[in-house]
Amino acid sequence: MIFENTGLVGLKSDLAFLDEVAEKTGFVRWQWEYYRATYEYKIEDTDSHSEYYLRMNTRAVEGKLEKPHAVLEIEAVYMGKATFPHGLEYETPIPSKILNTANTKIQQFKAALEA
Repeated sequence: MIFENTGLVGLKSDLAFLDEVAEKTGFVRWQWEYYRATYEYKIEDTDSHSEYYLRMNTRAVEGKLEKPHAVLEIEAVYMGKATFPHGLEYETPIPSKILNTANTKIQQFKAALEA
């Protein structure tokens, strides 16, 4: 599922500040390479014992990721359900309580990034 109109797509920040905001709001930078990084937040559904991951893709528009002053731009915000043994399913309907949590996290991240 792709989140539209989050206000995050197109925002830019240096890597050090983006990592700080991510840590404050519970996101982790897992996947990364020299020019791209994915920040994610895990949401567990206690009713179904399923896991969902809220993800933000970023791309370096200035510098490379190993430099704290590299500037990253947020490209997409999306969510998927974890599948066994690993991977995400993006077409599965997401329960409303999980979507509410995701939307809250998106707004917390945006507010912290713009502070």
